[in-house]
Amino acid sequence: MTDSFVIEPLSSRHDRTAFACGIEPLDRYLQTQANQDIRRRISNCFVAVPVGGKSVAGFYTLSASSIPLTEVPTELSGRPPRYPVLPAALVGRLAVDRRFMRRSLGSAMLYDAIDRTMHADPAIFALIVDAKDEIAANYYKRFGFQPFASRPLSFFLPLATAAKLIAK
Repeated sequence: MTDSFVIEPLSSRHDRTAFACGIEPLDRYLQTQANQDIRRRISNCFVAVPVGGKSVAGFYTLSASSIPLTEVPTELSGRPPRYPVLPAALVGRLAVDRRFMRRSLGSAMLYDAIDRTMHADPAIFALIVDAKDEIAANYYKRFGFQPFASRPLSFFLPLATAAKLIAK
């Protein structure tokens, strides 16, 4: 949570009509598709709204995913488990309305996603993000996300690493 915003699950009380992040597919997703994905249990959507308000200032989605064990460096996975994949959570979309940019909402929502996955049941090994371009890739790298060897714009952050970052 930031000083003047709260991050909470998307609900019918939230006003999404004026949301405009500058990337039309993300705007359209929030306005027309997010509720369907929630109902179909494909993903959850969390929104940042001004305290006491209902206009969406930003949002992110969170869904279940997995990481092939072969994609994780041994020093991060420890002694390799007998499973071919490790459980993960995917931040599929992350966007901030233009009117609310430069207020650290993106960072606050990313930390919220990390916190939610750290406290999730069942256990999750890492958080995954897909960067749309090099600018976004550099943004995620600042938080400690590491690129997959086979997918240079896809990144993961082991939650053990995230816990150390948050503790600082």
